[in-house]
This record gives sequence, structure tokens and C-alpha cells, in this order.
Amino acid sequence: MKPISLVKGRGAQSNRDGRYNATTHETEHDDWEYFDNDSTTRTEIASEIARTIIAHNQSPDVPFEQSINPYRGCEHGCIYCFARPTHAYLGLSPGLDFETKLSKKTNAAALLRKELQKPRYRCSPIALGANTDPYQPIERHSLITRQILQVLSEFNHPCTITTKSALVERDTDILQEMAKKHLVQVNLSITTLDPELARSLEPRASTPLRRLRAIERLRESAIPVNVMVAPVIPVLTDPELESILEEAATAGAESAGYILIRLPLEVAEMFEEWLQAHSPGQTKHVLNQIRDCRGGRANDPRFGHRLRGQGVYADMIAQRFKIASRRLGLDRPTERLDCSQFRGQPQQLDLF
Repeated sequence: MKPISLVKGRGAQSNRDGRYNATTHETEHDDWEYFDNDSTTRTEIASEIARTIIAHNQSPDVPFEQSINPYRGCEHGCIYCFARPTHAYLGLSPGLDFETKLSKKTNAAALLRKELQKPRYRCSPIALGANTDPYQPIERHSLITRQILQVLSEFNHPCTITTKSALVERDTDILQEMAKKHLVQVNLSITTLDPELARSLEPRASTPLRRLRAIERLRESAIPVNVMVAPVIPVLTDPELESILEEAATAGAESAGYILIRLPLEVAEMFEEWLQAHSPGQTKHVLNQIRDCRGGRANDPRFGHRLRGQGVYADMIAQRFKIASRRLGLDRPTERLDCSQFRGQPQQLDLF
């Protein structure tokens, strides 16, 4: 569906049909200057009883084997989010539905406890936030991510957290204890330092300033923090690469990484819609540079290429990141998490 007006507080400008829908729809403008977006922008939260909780990954270019996603969909509304197409599997739109029709896995902590107690379970770090943000706004009241962390801490199980939210500060009490045992790594993702650009790119994520402050507060509690410049968007945000790294280093980040934007499936058209609505004069330039980094396409799904891209522009970004990271002392590898402390089966004395 084509957008007819800016949707306040949301990243997507339309609710285009998912690729598995039996029918497709198009919007016609009847020249009336009244648009009622209330029905498409109201957040709806459903409770879900999950059958499994740990997802297993075999991708060679992703640094984890296991992940947990407490929520389906993400209210942060980041227009570039590569997870948007997953909503099509639910018969929902990767557009506005992805950021307004959410589900929470209410039994996540209980399922995790059961999984960790299985005799055949083998410990390796679990990634929280591999798909949707574990600290999106509904976590403030749902507390599912906090419950998961409580279980992981109890079992001495290592994990990584990737988020765009300062809400991660709330769980400092748990994270601090895990950090003492080398069981946690927090990745704070920053796309831009421009608050106006951030408000339209990722409308319900924490502001860039709040994320930098979160880095400071986590480091004050001796919790390791890695800054992720993600995604780097050619032309639109890549000029800020060095500035983001400098601000993150000043805030106390210990290491850094970056991911070049990729636009899989429905995300490509939605991102173009966003550009036309918010930055029409740069639309062609931005899209052409993205395609130049992706072999002429909006997305290159090949392992080894999808996170960094290829070509002259992608190589230039990689070199700039390398030089800036080295200069700022952010080029050291992230801390290796300790799996040796994991306690699976409860000890006999624990029963009394």
C-alpha cells in the first residue's frame, strides 16, 4: 500500500501486504484532506505461549550459536530493520503491523529454565536482541527480558545483549553480578547522533544522547559495553561514523563494531518510501550507493558479504572504521565470555 501521509511516531509509512498474503491492496487518494491513522498506529500486544525459546544459528558470519527473542515485532519502528519481513510469516504486514501488532512470550523464562536443566544441554553464549530488541518499550511493563536474565544469572550462563534502548540500565543489578563472573556483554547500537534524524529513522528507540548516557552508567557499574554503529547508511549517516565512535569512546565504550545497511525483501520498498517522505532530494543518491555496496541490489544475503558489503564505497567505510577505532582504542576484541561456570542440573543439596 502506498503512503498517503506521514504516520506520526512510526517508522513505516504504509502497511503493505506481506509476501505470503493471498491478496494485495493499493490505496487511492480521493482528494479529501483528512486521514485517520488512529487504527494503524495504536500498539496492540498479544500474549504468546511459546513452544521453544532458544533459536539455533549456523550462520558462519554471526558470532553466536544461540539466541532468544522475547518479543515478535518491535515498537522501536526502525525503518531499516532487517527483521521486518519475519512478520509476513504471521500473515501480518512487515510495515506498520511490525511495529504495532506485537506479541510477548510470557512463558519465556520458564521454558529457558527447563531447557537449561536438560542433561544434553551444552552451554554457549545466548544472544538477546539478535532479531527484535529485548528492551523495546513494552519490556518496561512485561519484564520478560529481566526474567530471562534472572534465569541466566542463576545458572551462571553467559549472554550478550544488543539494544537501542537505555532501558537496559534498569537491569544493572543483574548485569553487574554477571559481569563480575565474565558472563555478559552489552552492545549499544547507535545509528546517528542527530536527534531529528533518529526520531524519524527509529522513532521509539532511545535518543542518541540517552544511549550514550547508558554507556556511561553501565561502565560505571563495570559492565562491559561494545558500541555498534549499526546500521551505517551510505550518504545519510556514514559521515557521522567517526563522530559516533568518538562520543562512544568518551562515554566509556571498550570496543566497537559496525554493520552496513541491508534491505531484504519488503524492507527495500519501505525504506524507499521513507526516503521519499523524509529526504526526497537524497533518495536516488542513497539508494544508488547502497546498491553499489550490494552488487547492484538492495540486499546481498551471502555470508561474508551481508554485514559489510563490497566495492569501493564499502571498502572506504571499512577503512574509516578501522582507522578511527584504532585511534580511539576501540579496536580491541570484545571480552570472551566464560562458559565454564555454567550450572545445569541442580545439585542434590539444592533440593533441601
